[in-house]
Amino acid sequence: MTTEAKRIGAEKLLAALPVPGVEGDREAGWAREARAGARARILGAGAPTKRDEYWKYTDPAPLTAPLAPAGAAGDAPHIHPFGENARARFVNGLFRADLSSAPKGAVCVPLSEALRRDLGIARTLFGVLEARGQEKVARPLAALNTACATDGLVVQATETATLHLVQDHIGEGASLLHHLIRVESGAELTLLESGTTANTAMEVDLAEGAIFHHVRLQTGARTPSATHIFARVAGGASFKTFTFSTDGGLTRNEIVMELTGDDASGHIAGTVMARNGGHIDNTVFVTHDAANCKSRQVFKNVMAEGATGVFQGKIYVGESGQKTDGYQISQSVLLDDDAEFLVKPELEIYADDVACSHGSTTGPLDEEALFYLCSRGVPRAEAETMLVSAFVDEAIGEIEGELPSGLMREQVAVWMAGK
Repeated sequence: MTTEAKRIGAEKLLAALPVPGVEGDREAGWAREARAGARARILGAGAPTKRDEYWKYTDPAPLTAPLAPAGAAGDAPHIHPFGENARARFVNGLFRADLSSAPKGAVCVPLSEALRRDLGIARTLFGVLEARGQEKVARPLAALNTACATDGLVVQATETATLHLVQDHIGEGASLLHHLIRVESGAELTLLESGTTANTAMEVDLAEGAIFHHVRLQTGARTPSATHIFARVAGGASFKTFTFSTDGGLTRNEIVMELTGDDASGHIAGTVMARNGGHIDNTVFVTHDAANCKSRQVFKNVMAEGATGVFQGKIYVGESGQKTDGYQISQSVLLDDDAEFLVKPELEIYADDVACSHGSTTGPLDEEALFYLCSRGVPRAEAETMLVSAFVDEAIGEIEGELPSGLMREQVAVWMAGK
């Protein structure tokens, strides 16, 4: 596809979605400038196509078909998998204060409200980390989100806080959400996320010594969805994110993390369990721009019944990234001959004192281990569940906290029971 055709595709995407903040309470001038910058970025990059380097394993067509915005929706039953924590709930891209509760230790404001005010956190974050994430690799769907997202959540954690972010979609159309997270020095935020929207972006800024834990659950049938996390991790801070994705249609999860201060650390992990032709793509880009930083990427994939798993992971070490410790592993179990796993690990290093490694394996379940268990009276289905559970547990072990890690192990058993 030519550059002009890609630009026309981007124009169609923008034209299909309303321009936020035009009617009623107008957005502040700085917010409109951020929106304009994002529009320029997507028009400059054009809509993604499968000929783009970072889309060659995933056809973006379902994500780039112009969609009408989702209509308003009333309440809908929602199972709260993470218990009765404080929650922020969105239905069809709109914040529902009546279904939400504020956590202790953090201030939460709907993005739609923050963009009408001179709110410092929103002004210094909105579109900023997303734009930084475009410098090495174009991410046009993230720019589309900044340009058109109708709502989201602005969170400033000043102490220890836990929040469940619930994102529901009802009916037809597309909804876009954009979240801004700031964790102050010495504070700790646990963010538990469930549900999906057509396009979600999250900008996470960690001050020195801050701690951020993020656990995301993507389950069941859902429309094609793209998610983006842009994280900036200051000196001594710790960033951890884990995503559990099962089934669905097309899901593309992008994570861009910058370690910008000495002794920072970042862990990015995930488990994918897909069948019935599902396609789940995890694309990660980690930048080491400071000394003595550590990063881990751990992804375990279980594919069956024509499903496709994709992992693209890159570790980029700049000249200032001396004594970097970067680790990356992506492994997949294919439960039948119709499933596939596509992988692209990358290292790009400009420092001379580093320890970086990557590895990937793909194959069936160990038949000898299955035979051993079955020969001792374990039914084959139960034996498969035991082996799969052990296989994915390295990734689940990256999660902090017994409640979310226990929930993920339960999800493995549920998925195997329905296979």
